[in-house]
Amino acid sequence: MVGNLSLPSLPMQNFAAQCLDMARSIIGHNLDSINADGSIEPIPGEEGRADEPGHAAFALAEYYRVTGETTFNRISLAELVARCVNSQIHQDTESENGLAYSGLALLAFGPSKERNAVWERLADETRALLDKRFLHRSDYDTHFQAFNIAKAVTRFSLGLSKKDETGTLVERFLERIKTNSIGGFCDDRPRTPERPGVLGGTFDLYGIMQFVFIRSSLQLHANVHLRDRKLPSLRTCAEKYLRLLPDIIRQDGLGWCYGSGIGGYAQMHAISLILQAMRDQWIAQDKISQYKDLVRRLFQFFFVTYLDQEHGFLVIRDAERDTIPHHTTRMANFDAARYLCQWARLARSFSCRLEGRAQIPQKPVCRFVLFDKNSRKEQGLCVYQDPESGLHVQIPLVSGSANKDSSDSLAFPHMPGVFDWPTNRYLPVFLPELVIGENTFIPSFYGKNITTVLGLKNSFFFRYDQPELITNEENIIPGVGSCKVEWEFCGGKITSRFLFHVKKQTQLERFRYVMPVVAPHHHYRLGTSLTLGAENLRCGVVKEDFQANWAETEVVSQDTSHRGYYGKVLYYQTFLRNRPMPLRPNQPYRFEVTFEPHIVMIDELEG
Repeated sequence: MVGNLSLPSLPMQNFAAQCLDMARSIIGHNLDSINADGSIEPIPGEEGRADEPGHAAFALAEYYRVTGETTFNRISLAELVARCVNSQIHQDTESENGLAYSGLALLAFGPSKERNAVWERLADETRALLDKRFLHRSDYDTHFQAFNIAKAVTRFSLGLSKKDETGTLVERFLERIKTNSIGGFCDDRPRTPERPGVLGGTFDLYGIMQFVFIRSSLQLHANVHLRDRKLPSLRTCAEKYLRLLPDIIRQDGLGWCYGSGIGGYAQMHAISLILQAMRDQWIAQDKISQYKDLVRRLFQFFFVTYLDQEHGFLVIRDAERDTIPHHTTRMANFDAARYLCQWARLARSFSCRLEGRAQIPQKPVCRFVLFDKNSRKEQGLCVYQDPESGLHVQIPLVSGSANKDSSDSLAFPHMPGVFDWPTNRYLPVFLPELVIGENTFIPSFYGKNITTVLGLKNSFFFRYDQPELITNEENIIPGVGSCKVEWEFCGGKITSRFLFHVKKQTQLERFRYVMPVVAPHHHYRLGTSLTLGAENLRCGVVKEDFQANWAETEVVSQDTSHRGYYGKVLYYQTFLRNRPMPLRPNQPYRFEVTFEPHIVMIDELEG
């Protein structure tokens, strides 16, 4: 059982102890899932992943690093890690990430094979296969390159190779950031000559994950001088994300909330990046107080929202909420234990308290973060915050990696609890969808001529054009039509305007606009988290030229396939035209919707 969280002003040593208690509890509840051969037994109803033994090995190794203990529940940690590494190395399916986690787990017990307790327990056959697997060179332009760097660290540090390729791979990783992003952010699926049909521009949470994982890898490198040489280069790009975090983290502690892999991992990656940056002194002294407050809020949200405090393990999916399919419960639990151990170790190096000054804006703030800009597309993130109403939204204009079964990256105001959406399900959430011929168009993924403008009476405008319409599968279809998009923010009110033109006489087969309403989780929730009050979204259709009507409300509260990342989907309200309509060139077709959501804290709603 994990104790109650108390974080208003927590000394770092107490924070470290609490992280370690949580890690111990999580490992204890998942230890039985490690089979005798090192494979991981999935929880009922889930399928395991090929890289889970590696995740388990690294979590146990980090526990050993922070505690110095050689056993857990009277079982040898080195024996458990050896089992998991053995299972990972003998996988029939190649798993770069599993190998990377396994390699770092080995290094956690020491870089000398002669004095490495895990290496001693590996059979000669396993050692030979490990040598072969780690000597295999590969190259990626996605977040898998971080795993390549970890493999290079392992190769050299364990003496499997006399040539250290770590520095070269780190420089290649940074060079690709510069090539694929004018703003200096990680594009997780860039457009390349080998992938001409890919839009490019997947700027999501995996950018933070890469820096966190690479930094963890370098910490285990046998050559500390190489680590010190590469840290300044990593800092230049990592600081882009550090500067972004204060804008996107809500007052209740909810962090990154768009794109793939959000939920519990959004909290964990952000906390790790900040604590690593504090350790490396990447944060200016006058900003330390602000970032300590961010850690406090992120951790509190993580603790209350994802941890079963009665039993002490992580819950990422249940009857009311879900996450992406390849994030299994076992993997998330071992990753959480690993992160908690790392936080404990980092916190021990600080003598300060986990308290800080929250920099709450006194007036509404609108900021656009440019990720990339070229002749083909412009992409970025618009963040708006109104302290009086509590409105705090993120509108991403990025690629979603052509994931047809997701709404996570669509260009609507992401604000869990208020503007919410279902997981693992595509819907035109708070956006108009036009079906023309065989194509389904939605104004997301890219823009041109992006601007943010300050209007009258403290209003803000976020605008972009789409000279060619784009499908929900991220294919730009030339010659069909164009779209202009405008989001206006005025206090707690949002107005969205969409102006469509077609370039030739055509026929609209269907028009659709969907508003999901999601309830907060009945148990795993923070009392200060934001949700919709009794007056709901207060939505109004101001203008529409598609002659659509509100369809009958679709109630899905009893259907467990309709879940969000943070709570259960109750129902969908759909503005729909389900019959053909001719579209004429040179004639504008407008759609304008306003919202003034009734935002309250969960505690206020229950009161």
